[in-house]
Order: sequence, then C-alpha cells, then structure tokens
Amino acid sequence: MKNTRRWVLYCLLVVLLILHNDIWFWQTPTTVLGLPIGLLYHILYCIAASLLMFSLVKYAWRDK
Repeated sequence: MKNTRRWVLYCLLVVLLILHNDIWFWQTPTTVLGLPIGLLYHILYCIAASLLMFSLVKYAWRDK
C-alpha cells in the first residue's frame, strides 16, 4: 500500500511537470474573474504543486 501511494505521487509529479508548459494559453486573450487565463492557470498550478509537495513530504519521504 505504501509503495503504491509513493508510485502514484511520483507519477503525479511527472504529470505536473508536463503541465507546467502551458502552450495552449499563450495566445488566448480570455479573462476569468478579471485575470488573464494564463495567469489564473499558473495560480492554480502553484496551488496544485504546493499540495503535491506537501503530499510527497508526508507520504513519500523515507523514515530514518
């Protein structure tokens, strides 16, 4: 169970690294909640990265 959780977290890390390159919002002038869509995407990305890093430290960090 512990190895499965660690493997899933590492896969999510790779997915998050791939999603960091948001080439699909570079030329989009759309605004959401008064913010450009690219900026809102990066705000949500930072929140997701913070939650993933918290989960990695809590569940995938090796005990001494």
